[in-house]
Amino acid sequence: MPTNRPNIVLMLSDNIGYGDIGAFQGGEIRGCPTPRIDSIADDGVTLTQCLVEAACTPSRAALLTGRYSPRSGLGSVIIGGTPNTLTSDEITIAELLSDSGYSTAMAGKWHLGSEEQSWPTNQGFDEYRVGVIETTDSTLYREQMERLGIDEDTIAATAPAIWEGDKDNGLERVREYSIDERRHVEEDIAAFGAGYVAAHAADDAPFFLFLGWTQTHYPNVTSPDFAGKSSIGMYGDGLLQHDHCVGRVLDAIKSAGIEDDTIVVYLSDNGSTPLSGPAAYRGASNGMYTGELGDGREGSIRAPGMIKWPGNIPARKSNEMFSIHDVFPTLATFAGVQVPQDRPIDGFDQTDFLLGKQEHSNRESHLTFISDEIVAVRWRQYRFYPKSFVSSTASQNTPGLCGNRLESNGYPDIYHIERDPAEQENMIAYAAWAIPAYVGVVTEYLKSLEEYPNPPAINLTKFDYPEPEKIERFTGSI
Repeated sequence: MPTNRPNIVLMLSDNIGYGDIGAFQGGEIRGCPTPRIDSIADDGVTLTQCLVEAACTPSRAALLTGRYSPRSGLGSVIIGGTPNTLTSDEITIAELLSDSGYSTAMAGKWHLGSEEQSWPTNQGFDEYRVGVIETTDSTLYREQMERLGIDEDTIAATAPAIWEGDKDNGLERVREYSIDERRHVEEDIAAFGAGYVAAHAADDAPFFLFLGWTQTHYPNVTSPDFAGKSSIGMYGDGLLQHDHCVGRVLDAIKSAGIEDDTIVVYLSDNGSTPLSGPAAYRGASNGMYTGELGDGREGSIRAPGMIKWPGNIPARKSNEMFSIHDVFPTLATFAGVQVPQDRPIDGFDQTDFLLGKQEHSNRESHLTFISDEIVAVRWRQYRFYPKSFVSSTASQNTPGLCGNRLESNGYPDIYHIERDPAEQENMIAYAAWAIPAYVGVVTEYLKSLEEYPNPPAINLTKFDYPEPEKIERFTGSI
């Protein structure tokens, strides 16, 4: 293990699919080359079996805590006004690194709650810039409110905002996060990231920089420099802008002369939405895998992943299983800090695998949740579904965020994900021998809940109705 503690630049893109990036199954052959992102793969390990969680909030919670998202009550996408949020009880990788002497900063999308306890500056980051606390489709809020005839003062007071601040002074709204702001927010994140690298490259203390990119989340509009530049429409334009912005940060690392001292991690938070949303914004691809953002299928949770550290991590392509949860303990080990011992950590330390000291990953299984429900289990090459996925459009191949799950006959659906990436051949009749492994993975997780129960999950269709006097307090009437 190298003795000097490395700088760490962690990049998380938003809804970029497995089939979008050139280093995987996309790029130039789809009309939107990604040479700067591909360069991370060229110089490091390309993780062709990188598994995440099924939506934005869950993956972000998993990345920062190393825990399955239901353990923090964040197994569903946070919607403003709902109670679930990243609590002060959680321990993030930023807190571990900050407590051990790292300078820490974040820019971009957070989506882990807007309560003060949840702010990045209260979760281990010294500063937060170009802050998108919620999500990108909130940029359409103004036009929706204007269509409803809401007055300007109300809109201005309640519209989503860009937030900024530091751990000493907290956060403040600095400007509205409007559709016009959305066109250049990616470049603002890149500018901060590049500037931060330049400013801290010569510091005695190492730094941890987390960039929460906003592309290619709907609405994926761009600045004029990228509008119309791809051959597949607005989605491709957004991907080109994103690739350019990633390149600005990589250039800053190179210019500062710290490439060999810096780990760069690039991931997407979940799969893309090839068939969801307004047609003008489509164009994404999850490659040969079925499913999309919000469901539990392979196309939803198999994402681009790559890690480079020149001189330490050998450049190669690996199909070993790696999870977004593994980032937490792995970065902790690289930084020489210990992960918490007072709670379940679902990530595996993958340092020896990444450094080339062992051929195989330390992971051979992975759970997928929607809210707090286990909806899929990966064990080696096999994918198990306790319930069958269907969609509101009756297409079993593209359930997405609005899909449904049907009760099975008591046996799981089973797919061999390597021979059947589109999940078309249910193997329950002749792969039932694998069911004990599937049951074992689930049982191990459920047993951990006996000592460490999960907090309540988000559910906006089931309510515990309060007593009448409590209703009166909130509404003024019964």
